[in-house]
Amino acid sequence: MVYVILADGFEEIEAIEPIDILRRCGVEVATASIADTLEVCGAHGIKMQADMMAEDVDLKEGDVLMLPGGPGHELLDASNIVHGLINEAQIRHCITAAICAAPSVIGKKSMLSGKRATCYPGYEKYLYGADVTGNKVEIDGSFITGKGPGAAADFGFALAALLKGQETADAVRKAMQF
Repeated sequence: MVYVILADGFEEIEAIEPIDILRRCGVEVATASIADTLEVCGAHGIKMQADMMAEDVDLKEGDVLMLPGGPGHELLDASNIVHGLINEAQIRHCITAAICAAPSVIGKKSMLSGKRATCYPGYEKYLYGADVTGNKVEIDGSFITGKGPGAAADFGFALAALLKGQETADAVRKAMQF
């Protein structure tokens, strides 16, 4: 299961495009809101109905915790629930995936120290101790980071390849004409 944590101001393409790709690859995905309601409003005014509240996320070994970026990353960073889920993900050997400004939430916890990572330009300083590459996507250990909106598809396909195999990800990429 991939849990996508949504805060008001999330970057829509960074959440929806990977969700779409993952579901096309047969991955189960649930969205979880840290807002006061299930309805979450993206950075560009697109409203989305989350599947559940973030406090109801139940991580099990092998699950994925995904954080989209956008201005909503500040709400993710301010959320004790989100920090608890990030900590739990590492204890349970889950993949933690973040794109755009959201890798800064993990980086400030020094969890990317000594790892290759990428993020939206200007947020590198928050990836404490990371080898910041500037690539579209980086996978290092249990962390996947993406650069920004233009990397959302590559980020989704990288997650899909890890979860369903490269052959499945490539077949869906071809069918989607990427």
